[in-house]
Amino acid sequence: MPYSKERVRRARYAVAAVFCVHGAVTGSFATRIPWIQEHAGVSPGQLGLALAFPALGASLAMPLAGSVSHRLGARTALRVLLALWTLSLVLPSLAPNLYGLCGALFVYGATSGMSDVAMNALGVEVENRLGRSIMSSLHGMWSAGALIGSAAGTLAAHLGGDARLHHLLAAAVLTVLGLVFCQGVLDLRSAPDEEPPPRFALPPRSALVIGAIGFCGVFAEGASLDWSAVYLKDELGTSPGTAAASTTAFALTMAVARLVGDRVVDRFGAVRTVRAGGLAATAGGVLVVAAPHPVAAMAGFGLLGLGVAVVVPLAFAAAARSGPNPSQAIAGVATITYTSGLIAPSLIGGLADLTSLTASFAVVTALAFGLVVGAGVLAPSRRSRAGRKGAGAAAGGGGGGKSA
Repeated sequence: MPYSKERVRRARYAVAAVFCVHGAVTGSFATRIPWIQEHAGVSPGQLGLALAFPALGASLAMPLAGSVSHRLGARTALRVLLALWTLSLVLPSLAPNLYGLCGALFVYGATSGMSDVAMNALGVEVENRLGRSIMSSLHGMWSAGALIGSAAGTLAAHLGGDARLHHLLAAAVLTVLGLVFCQGVLDLRSAPDEEPPPRFALPPRSALVIGAIGFCGVFAEGASLDWSAVYLKDELGTSPGTAAASTTAFALTMAVARLVGDRVVDRFGAVRTVRAGGLAATAGGVLVVAAPHPVAAMAGFGLLGLGVAVVVPLAFAAAARSGPNPSQAIAGVATITYTSGLIAPSLIGGLADLTSLTASFAVVTALAFGLVVGAGVLAPSRRSRAGRKGAGAAAGGGGGGKSA
């Protein structure tokens, strides 16, 4: 379906707003994990087990997003999936015990994964039609949303507010905003005679290599986002309000880095950008592990956020260039990276139960250094650079995009 340049530009802002809403759910949840842990009466190891269930839910549900979009169209599918995700925020804080928490987090992860795939697919489509990089800034809007959600959660925690009421109000507001913003995205639909996408397809080998870099970055992101508040509270003895502020510091640096990331990548290239980010994240991890004071740990989490900020959007872009089937490659990298982010909290909790949270973040630091070592796989080939120039020259043209 043809769209004018102005319509595509408006769709970019709508997709960016959707990313912001999605991130706000994550930030709202992450800052209240200590409250949820105490309310459900679970140990760090049991919390880690429960936090594996979002990964399980996402892994099972993410492959279904393409089929939902094929059947409903991209806009309607995103509207439905995003609403399910925002409403799922209420569930974890209602869980009375470990079993209830595991079930709530399964639904939380399933709805997160499906809505994430749908909005990223629309983001890639808008980027292709504009002919220039926007994915880093879209993920920056996700981080901005996480920052807003975590800031509200920090305030609620500081005031000693009940997470059940906090999440009920947040879910109501975010659901309404999501429905409004989804109206502005591109309404892409599959051709009537088009075969539905397979529910599961193995990613190409190139996507596995790129996905390994995404795994390192997103593991550090997921671990920091979900465990930074617990780390400051349990390891350094801070108050709940100060502990929640560490999540805000992490989200803030990620948001700023992603919002300016497109310009940095255009100037220095993907490889040098990720390599420098890996060095910053490694330094941040070392600071967290060795921190004698909460302020130092918060600075370390800030550096971690800065260092891993652009890894996901650059991994998606590299996947699209990596083979003859960009959609399959992007789906493969998305599955690897987002599953990494969802399993990271559970692995951190399990290791913390066996050793300590300090040892857990030593592992995070080692994975952050993996970005320095492996950044070269994100380098564009000559052919992909030529194709990028051609896409830019053709931006704004008609062309019928398929739904995600």
